[in-house]
Amino acid sequence: MEPFLVSTGLVAIAEIGDKTQLLAMLLAARFRRPAPIILGILIATMANHALAALVGVAAGAFLQGEWMKWLLGAAFLAFAAWALIPDKFEDKDAPREKAGASIFLTTLVAFFLVEMGDKTQVATVALAAKFHQVLWVAAGTTLGMMIANVPAVYLGEAASGRLPLRYIRWAAAACFAAIGVWVLVWG
Repeated sequence: MEPFLVSTGLVAIAEIGDKTQLLAMLLAARFRRPAPIILGILIATMANHALAALVGVAAGAFLQGEWMKWLLGAAFLAFAAWALIPDKFEDKDAPREKAGASIFLTTLVAFFLVEMGDKTQVATVALAAKFHQVLWVAAGTTLGMMIANVPAVYLGEAASGRLPLRYIRWAAAACFAAIGVWVLVWG
């Protein structure tokens, strides 16, 4: 259960202010239909994070030894630094609705692609390498994404101006750093 809970909490905090959350707000403002947007986010995240967790477990099984502990610890400390950098999502990068394309499909494709190489996807790889649990890590990181993105869909841009994103980034960085230190000391 620890892999699920750690993965959920870490990603829920780290996702706040992330470019995928900004994408959720943009899609909600543009399409004004939350159900297909939320379903698209869910399916895209499940697929993306399941693949990331599979890679992480494979890497964790292949890369054993004391140096792996140092690599994972350093990775989480790097995620802490990365979390302090605000994401920028420019409107020119936003997906455009095309004739015949559904809101669900637009959200699914946009979220899957935008999440590639994102800190939450990379964190999913590292968490799976640490815990060796594809299902629990992928389920936890997916739930964390939904905890952060579903309110973004419903609140849209109105909430983004009121959230103290700087402090939330600091909290996410502190969580990543704590896990990095935990891995290095007790891992």
